[in-house]
Amino acid sequence: MAADGCIFHRTLTRSRAAPNQASSPVVCRQVLRVLDVRRYSRDQGSSVYFPQAVLSGEDLYDVTLTDGHCRLQVTLDPGLNRLVERRLLQPGSPLCNATFTPSLSAQLPECPGASADRDSYRLVSVQVRGSADEEEEEEEERGGRSQEEWGALPWFGSSGPLVPLRASRSVFLPLWNNVDYSGEAWREAPPTEDSEEEEEEEEEEGRQPSVTVRELRDCFLSGRRGVARGAVQHQLIVRIINKSHLMYYGRPDRNCECPYKAVLQVCDRTGSVCVVLWNSVCVSWYRRLQPGDIISLRRYRVKQHYQADVDDIEVSVNSRNPAAQISVLPESSVSPEDLPPAPPYSFYNSQELLGRPEGTLCDVIGLLTFSGRSERVRSKDGRGAGLLQYRWLRLEDGSSHQPITVKLFSTSQPETHLKLHPLSVVVCTRLKSVRPDLRPGSFYLTNTTYTQVYCTGLGHHSRMSYRRLQQVRRFLRWLRGQEDQQVLRRALIGGFFIHPPPPVSLETLMKERRGELGFLQGAELQRELERLCYRERRTFFLQATVAMVTYSHRGQEDRCLFWTDRPSSLSSPSSSSSSSSTFSPSSVISASSPRPADPSSSWKSRKRRKLLLSETPNKRRPLLAVQPENNNRTEILFEASMEFLENAADEDEEDDDDEEDSSSFTTAPLPPMFPPVAIETLPMSFDYGHREEQAAAVAMGGGARAGSFGSAPSDYYTVSLRALSDGLMVHAVFLPHLCPAPPRHANTWTSILSHGAFSSATPPPSPADLIAMAPQLANQRLVCVLEACHLGGARTELVLSRGFHLKD
Repeated sequence: MAADGCIFHRTLTRSRAAPNQASSPVVCRQVLRVLDVRRYSRDQGSSVYFPQAVLSGEDLYDVTLTDGHCRLQVTLDPGLNRLVERRLLQPGSPLCNATFTPSLSAQLPECPGASADRDSYRLVSVQVRGSADEEEEEEEERGGRSQEEWGALPWFGSSGPLVPLRASRSVFLPLWNNVDYSGEAWREAPPTEDSEEEEEEEEEEGRQPSVTVRELRDCFLSGRRGVARGAVQHQLIVRIINKSHLMYYGRPDRNCECPYKAVLQVCDRTGSVCVVLWNSVCVSWYRRLQPGDIISLRRYRVKQHYQADVDDIEVSVNSRNPAAQISVLPESSVSPEDLPPAPPYSFYNSQELLGRPEGTLCDVIGLLTFSGRSERVRSKDGRGAGLLQYRWLRLEDGSSHQPITVKLFSTSQPETHLKLHPLSVVVCTRLKSVRPDLRPGSFYLTNTTYTQVYCTGLGHHSRMSYRRLQQVRRFLRWLRGQEDQQVLRRALIGGFFIHPPPPVSLETLMKERRGELGFLQGAELQRELERLCYRERRTFFLQATVAMVTYSHRGQEDRCLFWTDRPSSLSSPSSSSSSSSTFSPSSVISASSPRPADPSSSWKSRKRRKLLLSETPNKRRPLLAVQPENNNRTEILFEASMEFLENAADEDEEDDDDEEDSSSFTTAPLPPMFPPVAIETLPMSFDYGHREEQAAAVAMGGGARAGSFGSAPSDYYTVSLRALSDGLMVHAVFLPHLCPAPPRHANTWTSILSHGAFSSATPPPSPADLIAMAPQLANQRLVCVLEACHLGGARTELVLSRGFHLKD
C-alpha cells in the first residue's frame, strides 16, 4: 500500500462516493509520469465500463502512472486512444491535469484484474506536457531514478499481478502488432508442473512411441477411429519441422481469456501432421518449442484439418478437456529405429534466386549489410483494422553482386528482431519469392506463416542442424575472406527505404494500378496524414506544381540553397497547421501537413531566387564516413562465423573515403519556412560499438536523439508542392542520391524526378548546379507519388519518390 501522503491518496480519495451518492470525477493538478502502457482487446463485457463512450476500435489500454511515491494502474478512456496510437502518450511522458473517474470493480466481478475489495479508475482526460524524450534527458541530467527503481515503488490500492482491467484477458498484447508475445507470462522454460515429468522421461533410453502419425491418420479417416477416438492417451513422438508465428483470434463479441493458437508441422518416420497449440498452451510452451526439437505428446485430440485441400487430420493440444502432456526429449532417449528425420532445408544463394519463379519457398543465409527501421502497413485480410509490422533487410552472400532483399514481417521472435543489425549473420527459413512485375530490381523475399529468423549474438546457429549443410559452409568460407572495414563502409541502418522501386513512367504506374491512382486534394491529404497511426506507412498521389526546391544539411537548415518560383510560395508561420492541435512536442518534423499559400503577401512576384555556394564543390558528399577501429581486420566477422561451430570437431570438417565537401553555405536572406528532415529519415552509418543502441533506435518505440549517431548522408533536398486542386502547400523530402541502384538517364530535373535518382551513366550534378537548373520546373504540372510515415507525436515523414511531368 502507498503512503497516505502520496498524491494519488490525496486526490483519489476525494472521488469515493458517500453512501447513497454517486461518485464524481477528480482532477490531479500535479505532474504525473507514465511508466508503462499496455494494450489488450476488449470483449463482450467491456462496454459495461464505458457507458458513455463510442467503442469504435477493438483496443483498450491500461496505463501505469506514478506520482513519485507510488504506482497506479488505470484504464485509458477509449476517447483518448489516439494519444497512444500516434505515440503522444508513451512511457516517460509527463502528464498534468489528469481527470480520473472511479469505476467499481464490482460491475464486472469475473474480470481477472478486478476484485470486490478495491476500486479502479479510468483516465478520462489529460494533457501531455512536452515529450518523453525531453523528460528522459532531464531525468538523466538530474541523476533520476532507473527503471528498476520506478518498478520498485509500491502500488496504490493493490499489489496484485498486472492483468487487463476492463476485459477477461489473461495476457496483454504488444503495443504495435498482434503477432509477437508480450509480458513475463510467456515462458522460455517449460511449465513447472511438467518439468519433473520431463526429467523423468529424459532418464529413459530406447523410448518408443505407442502410436505413429500414419496410424492416427488411417484410423481417423477410415471412420473406425480406434486409437484416434476421444482424448488420445497413446504417446506420439515427433520432431518439429516448422513453427508458425502466433495467431491472435480475440474478438470484441467473444469471451476468451487467452485467444491464441500456433501451428507446429511435425513428423515421424511414417509421415507428417500439424499440431495445433491452443490458448494458454501457447503461453506455456510457444517460446520453449523450436524447430528441430523432438517432443512427446499425450492426452491430445485428433480432428479433421480445417484448411487441408484433401481429407487430412490435425492434432489439437489444449490446456483442458483434456489437459495435454508435452515433453521435450533428447535424441539419445529415442530408439534409433524410431528417431524422426531431421528438418529439411532448401537454401538458395542470391545468384540462384534470380531465376526462381513467383512463390518459390526458400531458406537463405547472408551477411546483413542493411537493416531498415520498423514500420507498419494496413492488413489486407478484410478486417481492415490490423496493422502489420515489418522491416527491410539486405543480405550479401558473395554469389552475386545483387543482395538478397527481404521484407520481414513479425515472426513472434521479438528478441531476435532486436538483434538484426548490420554485420550479423542471419538465416531466414521458409520465405517465399515475390515478383510484382518484370521490372529489374523488383524481386524480393517475404514471410510465410512458418518463417523463422536466426541471428548471431543469441547462440542460435550453433544448435541448428543447417550449420552442417554444404550451402552454409560455402557461405562461411566466403565470410571469412571479408574484411571488417570494407563491410562497415557499406553498412547502413534505418532511414527511409522503398522497394520495389516505383515505375519510371506514368504509363507504367497507371498500368500497374489499373488506372486508379486515387488523386487527393491538398485538404484531403492533410486529413489522411492526421489519420495515420505510429509508424504506419502509406502511399498517396497528388497533382501539383513545384513552388520551391531547397538543398540542406541536417542540423544546418538555416544555411541552405534554394530556388522559388515566387516569394508568395513561402507560407507564413501563422498559416502552419499541425497534425495535432492539442499537443505540440518540441521535436521537429520532417514534412509538415499541407498548408494554404499566403495570398496576402505583398512581396513582388519574381521568377526565381537562388543562393549559390561560395565555392562549387568538385564532388558531392560521401555517402558514408567510417572511423577506423583499432581491431583485427576480420575480428567481427570471424566471431560471427565461429557461432556456427558446436565444437572443435566441426571446424575440422571445414575445407578510401571521399573528400568532405568543404564548401561553405551562404545564409539565405529570406530562409525557407519548412520543417527540417527527421532523424529517422536519413539512414545511419552503422557503428559496431553502438550496435545495440542503433538497433533499438530503429525499432518500434525507438528513436535516435539529435546528434546521437551520424547519418549517411546528411544532405537532402526538400520540394515544396502546391496542390493543383486547392493550392495547399506540401513540403516533401527528396533523396535522389540514396537510390540503391540508380538507372541510366539524363540528369535533368524532369528525368531525375521521374526516376527518383541521379543517373548512373554520368557524375551527378552538384547541389549548386541542380538548384540552378530548378527553373526547369516552373509552371510544370506533376503527378507526385508521396510516401508518408507517421514518426510519432506531431512528426509525419513525407518523401517524394516520383514526380511525373503531365503533358498537355
